[in-house]
Amino acid sequence: MNTLSNEALLSAIDAHKKSTYVWHSKFEDRFRHHKHRKGQLTYVEGGVIFLYANDKSYFIPARHYLWIPAGVAHHLQHRYRAAIVRNIYFDTTAEENNPFFDHIGIYPVNSLLLEMLKFSEHWNGDIYPGTHEYGFLNTIQNILPTISIHPLPIVVPTTENERLRPVLWYIHQHLADELTLEVIAAATGFSERTLSRVFQASLDISFFQYLKLVRITKAMEKLLESDLTISEIAYEVGYDSISSFSNTFFKMTGRRPSTFKELKIASLGTD
Repeated sequence: MNTLSNEALLSAIDAHKKSTYVWHSKFEDRFRHHKHRKGQLTYVEGGVIFLYANDKSYFIPARHYLWIPAGVAHHLQHRYRAAIVRNIYFDTTAEENNPFFDHIGIYPVNSLLLEMLKFSEHWNGDIYPGTHEYGFLNTIQNILPTISIHPLPIVVPTTENERLRPVLWYIHQHLADELTLEVIAAATGFSERTLSRVFQASLDISFFQYLKLVRITKAMEKLLESDLTISEIAYEVGYDSISSFSNTFFKMTGRRPSTFKELKIASLGTD
């Protein structure tokens, strides 16, 4: 395991332009907002991680991987228990014509990529061209555009708007309540019209779209990190109908809550 300090590790990732840098570790919210000259592949083996980048938060559940393009400032945070992550940092300067490497994406891992990541689990630090390890990792980089075809479509916008932050905090703290624009406006000192306008201007989505995103993201988190039943989770995130919750969850994630919860069982063997 890499024992470098935070600053030394961040410097080491970009120290050698043509190398591929490998770092597998138990993730513990170690890093400030930062960026690399290399593209970053992170596989979440156990736990739940949130990526903050481009004024948005991205939910990365266990058994999923994310791609962060070179030069994108970001930081990661885990929730509840520390997550197990595998990180590979690639030189992508030769991939400028492939659009996959230019965009953040979160994808479910398939058996091929999972076995390849496990094969590399004892490698750490710089892997240089000309070695068999480098050739193996280069194969991972080459197949990513082909296997990464079903991104997880859950992205929650964030904002630096100081007026809106108490509103977002209120929503997150009262998800189980019946939240309407009228209720939240009254609780936070806005008129309904002003609040609706500020939401759209600051987050580029409506209040109702934001509320649905937060509720489903919180549900995903609870499905993986708690022992609550699906009906209990539906209630805790503001749904009084399991069918309505299940249908909304499916439309936003492509999975039913029961299927998504199985990811928790699948990841227990890797913690």
